[in-house]
Amino acid sequence: METFASWLVDTVHSLGYIGLFITMFFGNALVPIPVEAIMIPAGYLVEQGEMNLLLVMASAIFGDISGSLFSYYIARHFGRRFLFAYGKYLFFSHDKIEMLDKFFAGHGEISVLTGRLVPGLRHFMAFPAGLSHMNVKKFVIYTGVGGGLWMSILVLVGYMIGGNKALVRHYMPYVEGIIIGGVLVTIIMYIRHHRKKVAGGSDGVAS
Repeated sequence: METFASWLVDTVHSLGYIGLFITMFFGNALVPIPVEAIMIPAGYLVEQGEMNLLLVMASAIFGDISGSLFSYYIARHFGRRFLFAYGKYLFFSHDKIEMLDKFFAGHGEISVLTGRLVPGLRHFMAFPAGLSHMNVKKFVIYTGVGGGLWMSILVLVGYMIGGNKALVRHYMPYVEGIIIGGVLVTIIMYIRHHRKKVAGGSDGVAS
């Protein structure tokens, strides 16, 4: 893993913004590459004056969205055929597909937004979104916002302490903990708002 991370850093450094786009694309389309291994070194290179912050973020977000769209369309066009044929072996029945459709119809936006902020989960959000045929424009917007926020934080970490690997290893669990805490608070607030909205709608119907 250390060798792979070093290769990523070398790729970003040697290919620049194109390398950043490529690694972010493949990290979301095919191989779940840890975003930290890409964006923290990029932030360090920004601090060193070797890369431009705006171009770093533009390349990364564009690659992130492009790779996610690739996975989204794979799931959208082939996911149901696969699950209808082999879902029973994966304990994924037709009823569960319908439940996923209903869930994403009502909560797809918040799911994609918060899911893109959770390490380990962010790489796979495109599949349920595509499978449930989530509106592609909304998918792009919430993928960009969630991914962009997470990458901005990582670039900041790289900018401030990216030259010290020991400090990065020490502080990253805290950074991830704060982000996950923020995601949980956002979800709780969303649930409370949604319940109030449903309750208000019920009162209106009853009256």
